[in-house]
Amino acid sequence: MTKRQILVTSALPYANGAIHLGHMVEHIQTDVWVRFQKMRGHECYYVCADDTHGTPIMLAAEKQGITPEQLIERVNTEHLADFSGFHIGYDNYYSTNSPENKAFSEQVYLALKANDKIASRTIEQLYDPEKNMFLPDRFVKGECPKCGAADQYGDNCEKCGATYSPTELKNPYSAVSGAKPVLKTSEHYFFRLGECTGFLQDWTGGSSLRGDGASQVHLQAESLNKMNEWIEGGLQDWDISRDAPYFGFEIPGAPGKYFYVWLDAPIGYMASFKNLCDRTGIDFDEWFKPDSKTEMYHFIGKDILYFHALFWPAMLHFAGYRAPTGVFAHGFLTVDGHKMSKSRGTFITAKSYLDCGLNPEWMRYYIAGKLNGRIEDIDLNLGDFVARVNSDVVGKFVNIASRAAGFISKRFGGQLAANLEDETRLLGNIAGEAENIAAAFEAREYAKALREVMAIADIVNGYVDANKPWELAKQEGQDARLHEVCSVLINAFRLLTIYLKPVLPKLAEGVEAFLDVAPLQWADIDQRLLGHTIKPYQHLMQRIDPVLVEKLIEANKQSMETQAPAAAANYEPLADTIKIDDFAKLDLRVGKVLACNFVEGSDKLLQFTVDLGFEQRNIFSGIRSAYQEPEKLVGRKVIVVANLAERKMRFGVSQGMIVCASGPEDNSGLFLLDADDGAEPGMRIG
Repeated sequence: MTKRQILVTSALPYANGAIHLGHMVEHIQTDVWVRFQKMRGHECYYVCADDTHGTPIMLAAEKQGITPEQLIERVNTEHLADFSGFHIGYDNYYSTNSPENKAFSEQVYLALKANDKIASRTIEQLYDPEKNMFLPDRFVKGECPKCGAADQYGDNCEKCGATYSPTELKNPYSAVSGAKPVLKTSEHYFFRLGECTGFLQDWTGGSSLRGDGASQVHLQAESLNKMNEWIEGGLQDWDISRDAPYFGFEIPGAPGKYFYVWLDAPIGYMASFKNLCDRTGIDFDEWFKPDSKTEMYHFIGKDILYFHALFWPAMLHFAGYRAPTGVFAHGFLTVDGHKMSKSRGTFITAKSYLDCGLNPEWMRYYIAGKLNGRIEDIDLNLGDFVARVNSDVVGKFVNIASRAAGFISKRFGGQLAANLEDETRLLGNIAGEAENIAAAFEAREYAKALREVMAIADIVNGYVDANKPWELAKQEGQDARLHEVCSVLINAFRLLTIYLKPVLPKLAEGVEAFLDVAPLQWADIDQRLLGHTIKPYQHLMQRIDPVLVEKLIEANKQSMETQAPAAAANYEPLADTIKIDDFAKLDLRVGKVLACNFVEGSDKLLQFTVDLGFEQRNIFSGIRSAYQEPEKLVGRKVIVVANLAERKMRFGVSQGMIVCASGPEDNSGLFLLDADDGAEPGMRIG
């Protein structure tokens, strides 16, 4: 097998919040793939870092009365502890606020400038007159210019899905001070992304040769479709600068101007790897030169695909570096079918999971068992989590060793049989699945790989039931047969451990200690333990006690409640006072959902057919993230703004708005409002 050279990254978590299980989906997915590659004997490095720059970091530090440097140093320690607790095996975990990142950011910028890919022009921006700062898009809020929804961010509406510029908002206000922003002009620097269209068309639709000669497409099919849509719509120049005050790197030759965080964040991959190279003697240039034969892969969430599939490869290419070999995007995590929610106790932080005494490998196995190579949201069903782990990992896998090891220790001094010729078929069949399972791991089809492994475990457990070692132990003259059967089971257990090691590395360590063998590699699949002495068996993994899950939910509810007195910051500010005549202009009606479906081509919208009693309406609503099973909404009564002007959308005409409650944060959830049982379609509210 040809040895490959592979560099792998996960998206950089922002240094302004705790790591939660949504982050863990990506980092577990990446870690499993990296561990698999290393087991295959490839030279593979996994680097990551905290994303540390930007206005939110600056403001959070100011609020806490500390410097941004103090904040990001503390958060970096917390983040690494959380990831380490889930056995994420980085070769280097770093920070974007590093000398390496500063040097690379300046180098990339100057190379792009020399390549005529940087332009400057004066723009108008909203400015907070109280804080004396220009406001990033997400720090301006107001009414959506398309649908009129209140308290929407300055770049897109979470109610109707429209995108726009902050200057288009109606009645805007600063999310920092609450002041009404004013327009001010400022010189900004732009990356000429539109001039990179030809390269991006070739790259997004193209592929690279892997180190083993196989072809690797740069993007998944879903990603490619989205990129083509954006490219065909015309790529705009990308604003890469921000005005002081800003926490970040100052642009060379432009005092008071700073690199936008999304310029230096992906460069942080290079910086983290350079830091590793300088410490270990790896040749950095060999990995990033334009004609490099090494491979580079980025694992990311689908929400940051634009940056990684357009800006990043274009920046690298036109700055004189290699582009990625592949960008692997994944979907979001829901819990019990809903967006993670603090009120339900399902906005679960990594720290709370560990503090409640739950084994991180339980979650690693469950998440891996949900993941595939496509961009699909996955759901953490807490009841299924308990049942799946207890059944598969403990009941099917660990149970094999526990049913055989005792007999080997007590009856045969811990020594396995020296000859298993009569039982080579079972072990040969298990080993024969190695390449199928390897292909599934390579393609990130973890769910498929684990299904195949558990199917093998079922066969092995069938072998146990057919041979009944507990009965052989009671029968005279059956010692040799008992020895053989139990030795086969230990060997089968070892083979299954090889297949599961990328997902369950800590458990695999325990198995290696029990078997008294060197760390297991994929190539060990063809070996057998014959006449080998194992150590006394000690229990390798406990079942999940459902009480622990209840404790976890309660702990996260409590953590939310302890934060709640941080007063009204957790609530949206009241809108301007209105009179009864203003309210009377709204015609709110009870509606009954007749049909509800996903909207093809949109990851935000659901399409409703609603009965208003006097007529049926077609309504698009941007609540898909909160309701992943739209068919379950059929028959439900909802509240509809019935006299809202029709809106033509790319997917059709929306004839109203369905009312829901939401909080000020992205993670606070969306909740449809109900009508009482006696309310009938068409009844007016007010």
